[in-house]
Amino acid sequence: MNRTMLIATNTMTQLQKQMDTISNNIANVDTNGYKKKNAAFTDLLVQQVNNQKDTTQEVNRQTPNGIRQGNGAKVAQTQTVMTQGTLKTTNRQLDTAFTSEGQLYRVLVQNGQNSEVQYTRDGAFYLTPVSNTENMLVTKQGNAVLDENNNPIMLNKDVNEYSLSKTGTLLAKLNNGQTQNVNLGVTAVNYPQFLEKKGDNLFGLPANLDELNMTRDQVLTDLDGALRGEVAVSQYVLEQSNVDLSKEMVNLMSTQRSYQFQSKAITMADQMMGLVNEIR
Repeated sequence: MNRTMLIATNTMTQLQKQMDTISNNIANVDTNGYKKKNAAFTDLLVQQVNNQKDTTQEVNRQTPNGIRQGNGAKVAQTQTVMTQGTLKTTNRQLDTAFTSEGQLYRVLVQNGQNSEVQYTRDGAFYLTPVSNTENMLVTKQGNAVLDENNNPIMLNKDVNEYSLSKTGTLLAKLNNGQTQNVNLGVTAVNYPQFLEKKGDNLFGLPANLDELNMTRDQVLTDLDGALRGEVAVSQYVLEQSNVDLSKEMVNLMSTQRSYQFQSKAITMADQMMGLVNEIR
């Protein structure tokens, strides 16, 4: 296999990863609070051949000395873009949305016998009964929404109205005139590139965070106590995804053209090798 085939093959596998990323963005264009991902490319190892040992012979050369041969491109990083999505009015009491970038709700996700705190931007909440007197606040996937102390939020069943403050305090007004309030667990993201998508519109920390020389407190900051005033949330609305469908379609077509170009390069290299083999 000649170098042209190797370069094209290497690049095609990476272009497929970019198409997968774009396709995932398009598939989630209507997912509440979804944050798109962008793939960034870089060159693979570049080899330089210094074919001219006497640099005095290259005094009039306008380009750098030597011949540089690449090995294709690769996806260097897939970055999560945390820009704000548009807000859609729903007039539903338990529909909420952040109005500030980089803030996430904390939820408790059950993984078999273990549970893990993960994060979501989707503020569509529901109630599920846990006893004759209490409901638990959950996401649409059934994951418990956590308060500022990382405890599942339990609300009295005898509620006739819910209201939410701008700083994320949920107030439940009971039929007997009493009230119950709880602060939603909110976390700010300092370094989004260290978050992993866990599925079901959830984010989590990577298992190898220590190997990356980072700690949770560096990546995330819980907006509790004195930081509570930084929380910015609205009620009766849901945040739409930040995916620009027209832009994603343009990126997808451009990536497909690049993929076709690399495929054509392999075909041409194969034809050239066939011609060489026919020479007698």
